[in-house]
Formats: sequence, structure tokens, C-alpha cells
Amino acid sequence: MHIAYIAVTIAAALWVGFSAVSLLRRAAFVVDPLVEYGVPQSWWTPLGIIKALGAIGLIAGLYSHQIGIAAAIGIILYFVGAVITVLRARSYKTVAFPILYLIPVAVALGLGAAAA
Repeated sequence: MHIAYIAVTIAAALWVGFSAVSLLRRAAFVVDPLVEYGVPQSWWTPLGIIKALGAIGLIAGLYSHQIGIAAAIGIILYFVGAVITVLRARSYKTVAFPILYLIPVAVALGLGAAAA
């Protein structure tokens, strides 16, 4: 169980980190939908930083369980907010994308709780 926790946590952190870097670098596949959803451009950098800190927190959680739990919960709440934003924008075709980031983090949280 512990090896699965480590593997899933690292994969989730890399996945969320990729999302953060993509937003901070203003990759079109990330920012074009944000414009469509009505997310103000002034929020993009803080949102990218929050995701990056969450990814770092997941990795730190491999050494400090409390940090990992806090990071995972924060990232889950972030992506639940993203799902709500997508649904409010009525962009049903893209609602799967934030869910694809949320699920590995939730699995890492569950495995971390089971391994503790």
C-alpha cells in the first residue's frame, strides 16, 4: 500500500504541477477555456501559484503527512471549484478536464489515509 501511495502521490503532484506551469506560461489550451468561462485574467497567476504550491505540498506530504493531507484537500477544493466554474459557464464538454486532475489527488489522499 505504501508504494502505491508514493507512486500515486508523485504522479498526482506531477499532473497538478503540469497544470500549474501550463497556466503560468499562459498555454492556449489552458487560458482559452478560462476566457470562455469568464475567469478574470488577473486571477490566472494566483490560481497557477496555488496549483504549484499544492503540487509541492503533495510531495512534501511524503515526508510530513499533515502537509500532504492539507495540500490534497486544498487541491481537491480547487478542482471542485473548477468543476463548478465550468458547469456555471455551461461548458459541459470540458467538465471532464478538472475532474481528471481531481481524481488522482483524491486517490492519493485516500491511499495516504490508509497508509497512515
